[in-house]
Amino acid sequence: MNALQPWHLIILVLVVVLLFGAKRLPDAARSIGKSMKIFKAETKDLSGQEKDGDAAAEPVETRQIPPASATPASSAQDQQVADLQRQLDEMKKQQADGQPQKNAS
Repeated sequence: MNALQPWHLIILVLVVVLLFGAKRLPDAARSIGKSMKIFKAETKDLSGQEKDGDAAAEPVETRQIPPASATPASSAQDQQVADLQRQLDEMKKQQADGQPQKNAS
């Protein structure tokens, strides 16, 4: 008699939808799924480390980024970045100038 009936589940689903809204539920489910995936991966790693015992950890491979040289290619890239930043600033100014006009009407 105390078993979970189908109408109990329907009521539970309706309450959850009313509390959180239909738009937020897929995002919440996606977040929970990602968290579960990460949790499983971490517990798998921990159990793998326990099996190895007190063995020394494997060295982490590190790579150094070569120093930036003043080559024509890098200066051309720097120029492109500067141009793009300038364009972005102009677009922000245009958008900021356009915002009060839209709100005023």
